[in-house]
Amino acid sequence: MLPAGLPLAEAMRPERIDEVIGQDHLLGEGRPLRAALDAGRPHSMILWGPPGVGKTTLARLLADAFGCRFIALSAVLSGVKDIREAVERAKINGPTMVFVDEVHRFNKAQQDAFLPHVESGLFTFVGATTENPSFEVNGALLSRSAVHVLRRLTDESLRQLADRACERFLSGASIEPGALALLVQAADGDGRRMLNQLEQVATAVGLLDLEGQGAAAAHLSAERVAQVLGDRVRRFDKGADAFYDMISALHKSVRGSHPNAALYWLVRMLDGGADPHYLARRLIRMAIEDIGLADPRAVRLALDAAEIYERLGSPEGELALAQACLYLACAAKSDSGYRAYNAALAFVKQDQSRDVPVHLRNAPTRLMKELGHGRAYRHAHDEPHAYAAGERYMPEEMSEPDWYQPSSRGLEARIAEKLQWLRELDQQARR
Repeated sequence: MLPAGLPLAEAMRPERIDEVIGQDHLLGEGRPLRAALDAGRPHSMILWGPPGVGKTTLARLLADAFGCRFIALSAVLSGVKDIREAVERAKINGPTMVFVDEVHRFNKAQQDAFLPHVESGLFTFVGATTENPSFEVNGALLSRSAVHVLRRLTDESLRQLADRACERFLSGASIEPGALALLVQAADGDGRRMLNQLEQVATAVGLLDLEGQGAAAAHLSAERVAQVLGDRVRRFDKGADAFYDMISALHKSVRGSHPNAALYWLVRMLDGGADPHYLARRLIRMAIEDIGLADPRAVRLALDAAEIYERLGSPEGELALAQACLYLACAAKSDSGYRAYNAALAFVKQDQSRDVPVHLRNAPTRLMKELGHGRAYRHAHDEPHAYAAGERYMPEEMSEPDWYQPSSRGLEARIAEKLQWLRELDQQARR
């Protein structure tokens, strides 16, 4: 039975390593943390993973398994003073594990305060973070810590977690498969969210076996779960790695010409609360970067979708974004313009400042005309095919670059043919 006032998620914390659900890639036979436990040798580490996968619980259980005193700090509430106090306690206590929750919130000075003590072995350092430690943890501290990635709980792990909670605190109740499926879906890989939502549902229907009250035998239906949970969307932090991973997946699906995958990631982000204006801007960039002149209509269509969203808003405007996404995924692809721009930019950054050839210079004044500016310039419209064959437009003593290499796809195939024909005209004129 659940003690009154104690959240179900807290009451369900495992008391031994063997009770941990999920993370078999770390705790299974021969896996990194299991090997360390078998050897009895703790090591400093960063536990990186999404919320609700057991980072704090795992740190506590590791301390118990290694026989270490456990000191917990929160990077949100703690400072250098708290770190110093933890160091002094470690000197007195003996083998100690110092756990820092949300370690990415500590600044460089605060993170550096751990270094000498980690190096000396005074304590074992364990940091937990939802952010990529490559960006958020000092290189010096990161180099002294193993990074262990914790994964979102699988649907099977979430079902095991729900079954265990029912056995302990929902005595006499049965949950039909449809109800359990809804709970698993709403949890979205987060074990703590699963238990919190199960507690909400159980409380609403009087199934929770509270201390001194008991629980009536009952049946939990999918309809009742749906009523209590309502529309629980899967949200993500727009500054977290999951957000940028999804953007990357969307961009690569468009580039890879997979419309269904592109639509999936777009809808995932919209469903998760991403700003549609941001997604519209990303679609415009995809049209420019990955389609370019192979299908110039793509840019216009992406711009139109952004404008339509501005006028209609959600949810109607999101259909325009979806259709633009599908068109971009299906369009002919070329990054030739993108590559050409980057090549020209790289060249200009390292090259000297070259003068504009005299025949290409502007001549708005009499003096400039007397200096020869614009003299001998050949006006392309006065030439056959509106092309001044053999004319040079690059600075003197600079060879003609070949930055732009049109692809053989879409409109660029015709552009490539046109440029090849113009090059042949140049060769004939220069003979």
